[in-house]
Amino acid sequence: MILTDKVVLITGAKRIGLVLAEELAKRGADVGLSYARSQEQAEDAASRVRAAGRRAVTEQADLSSPEACRALVESIARALGGLDVLINMASVYIERPFANLGPADWHAPIAVDLGASFFCAQAASPLMKARGGGRIVNFSDWTVTGGRPRYRGFLPYYVAKAGVKALTEALALELAGDNILVNAIAAGPILAPPGTSAAAAREVERATPLGRWGGEGEIVKAVLALIDTDFMTGETIRVDGGRHLK
Repeated sequence: MILTDKVVLITGAKRIGLVLAEELAKRGADVGLSYARSQEQAEDAASRVRAAGRRAVTEQADLSSPEACRALVESIARALGGLDVLINMASVYIERPFANLGPADWHAPIAVDLGASFFCAQAASPLMKARGGGRIVNFSDWTVTGGRPRYRGFLPYYVAKAGVKALTEALALELAGDNILVNAIAAGPILAPPGTSAAAAREVERATPLGRWGGEGEIVKAVLALIDTDFMTGETIRVDGGRHLK
C-alpha cells in the first residue's frame, strides 16, 4: 500500500506512537491519534504530522469500552474522510503479583490490549472494504511468540498479548476476501519502561543478543513493512534484537 493520501488511525499516541505518526505523515498519510490520559503527547504527535504537511486529529477515548472503540473509529473516519490503516498500539502494562490480582487488574489488559484491538478492527473493516481494502497492525509481545511466559507478575498482560496473536490470525482469515491484511508486531526491548533503573536496563541489554535496546525507529520500520506488503497476512513478527533466542 502506498501511503500518499491514505488515512491512518493509531491508538496510543505516546512514545513509539508519536514517532510513528510523524513518519507516516512524511510518507503522505493523514493521521488520527487516540489517547487515554496523554493529551500533551498526542497533541505533540499531531503537531509533527501537520508540520509534515498532512492533516491530524486527536481524540480522547476509553478503549476499555467497546462503544468507545466504535465511536473513535467512526469519528476519525468522518474527520479525515475514511480509513485505510488501523494500528492498535493502546496497551495496559502493569506489574502485580498473582496473589494480589483483583478483578480490575485482570480485566484492564484484556479489555484494552485484546478487546480494543477487536472492536476497533470490527468498526474499521467496513470502512476499509469500502475503499478497496486496508491494513490492520496489532501489537503482541515477544514473549508470546516463544509460547511461554518469561516473567512473573504480568499474567493478565501475557494472556491478553497471547490473545492478540490469535486474534491477528483469525482476523486475517476473516478479512482476506475484503483485501484487508492483518498482521502483528511482537516487540521486545525497544524502549525501557518509565522508572526502569540503569542497572535493570543494562541487564536487558546483556540478555539481548544484539546487546542494546532497539529504539522507536525499529518499530516504525516494521509497521511500514506491514503496511507496504500486499501478500503477508496473519503473521506476528518479532522485533526483539534476538531476545527470544536466550
